[in-house]
Amino acid sequence: MASFLKDKRVRDTGFQVAFVSSIIALAVAFVVVGKTNLDAQGMTSGFGFLERTTGWRISFSLIEYSTSSPYWKAILVGILNSLFLGALALPIATVIGIAVGVMRTSGNGMAELVGTCFVEVFRNVPLILQLLFWYTVLLGLPAPRDVEPLLGVFAFTGRGIYLPGLNVTGGSVVLAFCALAAAFGAALWLRNGRWSQATVAQARKERLVLWGLAGLAAVLCMWLGRIPDTPLVNIPEQRGLNYKEGIRVSPELMACVTAIAIYGAAYIAEIVRAGFNAVPRGQTEAGHALGLTSWQIFSRIRMPLALRIVMPTLINQYVWLFKATTIGIAISFTDFFMVISTAINQSGQTLELIAILMGGFLTINYTISFVLNRVNDAIKLKGTQLRI
Repeated sequence: MASFLKDKRVRDTGFQVAFVSSIIALAVAFVVVGKTNLDAQGMTSGFGFLERTTGWRISFSLIEYSTSSPYWKAILVGILNSLFLGALALPIATVIGIAVGVMRTSGNGMAELVGTCFVEVFRNVPLILQLLFWYTVLLGLPAPRDVEPLLGVFAFTGRGIYLPGLNVTGGSVVLAFCALAAAFGAALWLRNGRWSQATVAQARKERLVLWGLAGLAAVLCMWLGRIPDTPLVNIPEQRGLNYKEGIRVSPELMACVTAIAIYGAAYIAEIVRAGFNAVPRGQTEAGHALGLTSWQIFSRIRMPLALRIVMPTLINQYVWLFKATTIGIAISFTDFFMVISTAINQSGQTLELIAILMGGFLTINYTISFVLNRVNDAIKLKGTQLRI
């Protein structure tokens, strides 16, 4: 027995088993004590409350919801709202951040000054203050009755921004997106096969045909999915003291998108700037030696190499920005966090709802990082190809 315990592998395994067992025992003790306390206070545990009626309203919802809907549907509304907010804010932040990052590395003095001012101002002001600022600005817009539509179709009012909409079913929208996604996938596949062997003119012509067919398929899906006896395009119209028809973007949603997009863009701009500066100068000099134009050097050399360099850091930034969507509770935007907070106050099922909140964000953020990490693995340069 003594010789058996002298084996280092046996001792290490024993210590690990003891450590894991103590953690499991501690978790079990917490559960038992918590259940005992809940029973003593007459509080029921479990997830049966999810089938109960909420009895409260939600101001913004992407799916049908009413006060008679159950808790699980309210939670689903909150998750979809957070995903919708992230799907709007993150791409906008990326576009603005790349633009500002390019400005800061352009070599143009005025562009670099504007880019630096943007980063220093929006990066150093707390996100919650920026949210309250943009929300106040949006609420300060004129009343609907005092606003004339811009170009006859857009209206910027204190009650929201009114945009043209489509009178189509949700299924047709999904099919249209599937058609565009299929065209994008086909373009990537052909880029590595047929187009890599074709001439520039042939590849450009085939791309135009592919995207033209995809656009035609998307328009056809929309037309076939049109709601009967309604026009395809729904234009906002001023009626009385407010605007009717069209799509209304609430001030809460617009403020959240604006604040997160601009705040995130300031950080993404710095990440992009670091990526451009990390591209070896010899790569761009080789492009000049080959007679490439400035745009060709940027789009085919600097940008692809910088993207490969900054992708891991961008993944962390995207995960952080999605977690920042919880600031919507400050202006009563019904995101995932606010729905869970309201449900806790209404139902008293604190532990269960916090577990749902943690599990939801863990799943969403892990999915974002998993997908983007796969993209990073696909585009990263292997070995030491960046060395000069």
